[in-house]
Amino acid sequence: MVKMGKDYYDILGIQKGASEDDIKKAYRKQALRFHPDKNKSPGAEDKFKEIAEAYDVLSDPKKKDIYDRYGEEGLKGGGIPGGGGGGGGGPGTFSYSFQGDPHAMFTDFFGGRNPFEQFFGARNGGMDEDMDTDDPFARFGMGAGGMGGFPRSFSSGMGGMGPHTSVVKKQQDPPVVHELQVTLEEVLSGCTKKMKISRKRLNPDGRTIRREEKILEVQIKKGWKEGTKITFPKEGDETPRNIPADVVFVLKDKTHPVFKREGSDIIYTAKISLRDALCGCTVNAPTLDNRAVTVSSTEIVQPGMKRRVSGEGLPYPKRPDRRGDLLVEYEVKFPERLSQSARDTIAQVLPRS
Repeated sequence: MVKMGKDYYDILGIQKGASEDDIKKAYRKQALRFHPDKNKSPGAEDKFKEIAEAYDVLSDPKKKDIYDRYGEEGLKGGGIPGGGGGGGGGPGTFSYSFQGDPHAMFTDFFGGRNPFEQFFGARNGGMDEDMDTDDPFARFGMGAGGMGGFPRSFSSGMGGMGPHTSVVKKQQDPPVVHELQVTLEEVLSGCTKKMKISRKRLNPDGRTIRREEKILEVQIKKGWKEGTKITFPKEGDETPRNIPADVVFVLKDKTHPVFKREGSDIIYTAKISLRDALCGCTVNAPTLDNRAVTVSSTEIVQPGMKRRVSGEGLPYPKRPDRRGDLLVEYEVKFPERLSQSARDTIAQVLPRS
């Protein structure tokens, strides 16, 4: 008669012959109930580890088969027919002892360090005392299969690793996008922006998380257009279940008090009087590097008319040694009132059509 040793089925509260889903559901129930963060009773930590060991064995088909036939002694490779020699139908040289971290298993199963907070909210520091732990996920429309495929065999990294190890590939989180405002003067000369971000990072144990701040240096090159994206790979939050997201900065032009941007050109609006519009005028137009250029017109200024000053705009992104133009756009200021004598004079001078 084979000595069973530990009764893993009894530890999980299920019968021998339970299905894979029943085993997962039982582990979920017992692990939530005896997790030391939730259960402060004496012996909860030992019970939590025992539950992890039971699940590690029963969720792995090879270990489960040996356990069902030869009990705990069979897993350890002793006390069975043919044990240690591979004959007599026994497990041969197979030897198992639980070397895993029950907390890492729990984290891997639930996809996070604190499933109580993740799934039930953080009020009162964790799961509602009245919550039915038989299958708490059922309240969220998630049955024995778990959420997002979390439950699975956790032989990876444990003792007695067999050919049935199941690994779920980590997925990268979507990019975290931030708007980065720049002035036209910064686009003209290029600059470096230092951006402070706060993010979650895994501790060396691979399961607990710390929050840290980091400075990212964003190099703004001459002439970069609005909408340009600067990507910092994998600088987002890190958890046991994810690949950190990329952090992306998207350039946005700050509203300028003097100029408007049109690609690599800049537009300056010169306000002139009706007299100057009709008789000709000279405008001292400012530039982005604090100079002034003289723009003269001897013609009548027509609505929408512009004057172009070559090379006084922004650098071209692909050829920063060359620059776009400064466009002087005229805005005619009409007088609010005219004296009768001025009206008479204008009427005599200007044609009717």
